[in-house]
Amino acid sequence: MSTTLQADGPSGRFLVNGKPTFLLGASYYGGLALEPAETEPDLRELRGLGFNWVRLWCTWGAFGNDVAAMDDQGKAREPYLSRLVGFCALADRLGMIVDVTFSRGLPPDHAMKAPWLRSPLQTRPAYLEALRTVTDALRAYRNVYIDVVNERNTHRMPPVPFEEAAEMISLVRRIDPGRLATISDVYDIPDAEVAGYIRTAGVDFLTPHRVRTAESPAQTAENTRRYRRLAAEAGRPVPVHYQEPFRRDFTTWQPTAEDFLTDLAGAVEGGAAGWCFHNGFSRHSPDSRPRRSFDLRDGRLMEQLDDVERAVVNRCAALMPSWK
Repeated sequence: MSTTLQADGPSGRFLVNGKPTFLLGASYYGGLALEPAETEPDLRELRGLGFNWVRLWCTWGAFGNDVAAMDDQGKAREPYLSRLVGFCALADRLGMIVDVTFSRGLPPDHAMKAPWLRSPLQTRPAYLEALRTVTDALRAYRNVYIDVVNERNTHRMPPVPFEEAAEMISLVRRIDPGRLATISDVYDIPDAEVAGYIRTAGVDFLTPHRVRTAESPAQTAENTRRYRRLAAEAGRPVPVHYQEPFRRDFTTWQPTAEDFLTDLAGAVEGGAAGWCFHNGFSRHSPDSRPRRSFDLRDGRLMEQLDDVERAVVNRCAALMPSWK
């Protein structure tokens, strides 16, 4: 039986195979560097620990390893598009959800400063063609949602207007009616912009990336309640999904296991629909290692985690809500 994903706005929950399910996930950004069979040990280990979704980028090109599923015109690029399809098929068999994320190509001066954020998509026509290419290729897999633009308001690029986001999301839905889609925000979403995501862009759920400070974990429950209230006031309640919280080795603040678990517990308490164990490269080492999900050429994800992260993934399942 295939794995299906739906969003139930009134309850603020995701439905997996028709049942309310909290999405407990992990970043797996550079997964297309590997053949699907090579990713299976990671996915099976995560599944065994209670995780049921992963976030995979289809425009990834970190550290000189371009694994984007499309070329600079948005057309299929092999073997990476086939790997994307195979990865989603593997996750489907394991009962896992896949977040397929798109990102915009950075201008050359910014790309030099952010070698982990490389995308071939530099023009709007190419971007729309890439959305067509990937959406069409994944039609058979109902365990997938699409983040049409990672961080529409990242400081490195002009913000994507909500009207343009609406065009992207509408394109996805024309090709594949029923496919869930969103567009993520680089920080906490300001109150005044929540309606823009819901009414104008037409997201199926909100995906704020939250701030990355020591104060953040204690704020998550209240922030979640705020998002849910504002969504209801906007006239269309939608789930709140934390697809990219803080991570280790990002700033001088090094989150502890308790920080991660407090953040997850706050998401559950506040009524969020999902939360991600985020991980990535180290800004504190000369070679950026460990790179974790950002560069899986170094070894599988679960072998690159540090002791704190291992403690986190071993304890997350105990905090899951028992929804019926």
